[in-house]
Amino acid sequence: MRKNFAFYLSAALHMLFLQAQMRPKGGCSPLRRLLLLLILLIVLIFPLFAGRVRSASTPCAIHVDVEQKMLTLFCGSEIAARYPIATGARDTPTPLGVFRINRRFSGEMGGFGTCFLGLNVPWGDYGIHGTNRPESIGTNASHGCIRMRVADAEALYARVPNGTVVVIECGAYGELGGSLRTLKNGDRSSMVRAVQRKLRALGFYFGTPDGIFGSATQRAVDKARETFNLSANGLVDWALYQKLGLTLFE
Repeated sequence: MRKNFAFYLSAALHMLFLQAQMRPKGGCSPLRRLLLLLILLIVLIFPLFAGRVRSASTPCAIHVDVEQKMLTLFCGSEIAARYPIATGARDTPTPLGVFRINRRFSGEMGGFGTCFLGLNVPWGDYGIHGTNRPESIGTNASHGCIRMRVADAEALYARVPNGTVVVIECGAYGELGGSLRTLKNGDRSSMVRAVQRKLRALGFYFGTPDGIFGSATQRAVDKARETFNLSANGLVDWALYQKLGLTLFE
């Protein structure tokens, strides 16, 4: 056990070093990078304590860089593969955060290619899949899913089991992405979840941050706006972002 732990810890640290080197200079704040690396480290060493590591298998994790339009598969201490991708359009962004593959389908699926890896995103149906529009790779073109070339999607599908961790990020600001949008009741997104986390930390929200702007979130927003002496418009706007301390700066 001690030998296995030393091996996987060394492998994890090496993998994280490689991942850090991939990031364009100035693309991610030190704190954001540290959090991402810690997540990936836990992904690699946790199976040791859960009794799930077998000599014939190596733990893998997927990192998706929405800005760079690149999906990287890490297995053990190595970058196992890198694939160009397409991500969500401006009005239908790809969800940001840490998720797991929780379902899969294979066979001809038209616009989805021949295979689909579903993610456990609480506010919608998202996944990694092939596409019959290979020209869209490298662009913001999907309804939020991660598109791959058909052959690439098939190769990834064959290598990762259900339960594989998928870390999706876009720039240095975590779930906020690269810009702050006005949020209203009915919205569903990573940004809603980031606001929910902040509202809960400040004692306004008591539910589970699920990325869904529903009645509980509305009550929390209304209470926060009242507390901060803001107009009762029911929105998460720039004024509320500032009061919550959610601003985009390094």
